[in-house]
Amino acid sequence: MVLPQPRAGLMDIPLYEGGKSSLKGHDRVIKLSSNESALGPSPAAFKAYGETASGLVRYPDGNATDLKAAISEVHGLDPAQLICGAGSDEILCLACRAYAGPGGEVIHTAHGFLMYGIYARSVGATPVVVPETDLAADVDAILAAVTDATKLVFVANPNNPTGTVLSSADLARLRDALREDIVLVVDGAYAEFMDGSDYDGGRALAENTPNTLMTRTFSKIYGLASLRVGWAFGPRSMIETLERLRSPFNVNGAAIAVAAAAMRDVAHTDAARGHNNRWMGVAVQRLRALGLGVTGESGNFVLPEFPDTPGKSAADTDAFLQSKGVIVRRVDNYGLPNHLRITLGTDEEMESVLNALTQFMGGSDG
Repeated sequence: MVLPQPRAGLMDIPLYEGGKSSLKGHDRVIKLSSNESALGPSPAAFKAYGETASGLVRYPDGNATDLKAAISEVHGLDPAQLICGAGSDEILCLACRAYAGPGGEVIHTAHGFLMYGIYARSVGATPVVVPETDLAADVDAILAAVTDATKLVFVANPNNPTGTVLSSADLARLRDALREDIVLVVDGAYAEFMDGSDYDGGRALAENTPNTLMTRTFSKIYGLASLRVGWAFGPRSMIETLERLRSPFNVNGAAIAVAAAAMRDVAHTDAARGHNNRWMGVAVQRLRALGLGVTGESGNFVLPEFPDTPGKSAADTDAFLQSKGVIVRRVDNYGLPNHLRITLGTDEEMESVLNALTQFMGGSDG
């Protein structure tokens, strides 16, 4: 018997593993492993979710018109240059399907989002992993990795899990030096946590070049991870290309309505950013006071580095935290075995995890 065989190389693609969400022996856990929103969705989003129940029998608006309108209102973007997806992940995959393929190469940095390489391999392209400098994307290293086969470059900005950021000037330098036929995708999953004059999330490049795409998600600051909804902005030619590849009705009706309401509740987004900024400062200060290195300070997570010594290693620390009912993220699969990624949670959650770390590292947990 000859059974159906998957395409060559498909079974060599590693499975993506999300953050752990439960612990044996603990009915209640503090889950700080998946970079979910500390404040949760906006009240307007909850209201919109309830109002979608009567429309479950109908197909959603395949164009996600109201969601694009909400994004346009808040960000001042042309709706014709927007595409919505089942999470920004879907759009990242569409970009690979549209612009990469067998014989092509897709560049991403060493500690970038694991799905970049997975999506590249899923279309038969070769992922090219570029080393970082001090856990940050290195423009010169990316440019040095470009070959005649390069089709697409992914840059997460801020980057997960390192929390490091490229300036707008560095992004512009990268775009200027890349060939015109190479697509640059600026993944801004954590963009809404940023403030400052030297950061625009890739918007200027997506507005002013014919070969740059900026992606965003509702899974992080908007607190809608369960609904799986994201969006991208770019030149019309690229958006029209991606539209031809996406599935019909790819964003469900509840996601469209709820995400539109969340986008329009700017006050709630501002409150979430303020909460995050406050705890970022506290967490970095307390972690460094424990002698732990913290490189990046962007996004809604921190990535402390632990000593590579028995008893105080990242693995030991993770085991201790789990014994206290606290789940953080091991990042060995990102090539960072001495680090733990810790989502910035609620006030109570942050006090608990920081006190536990203080206790474990040998200080007072008071």
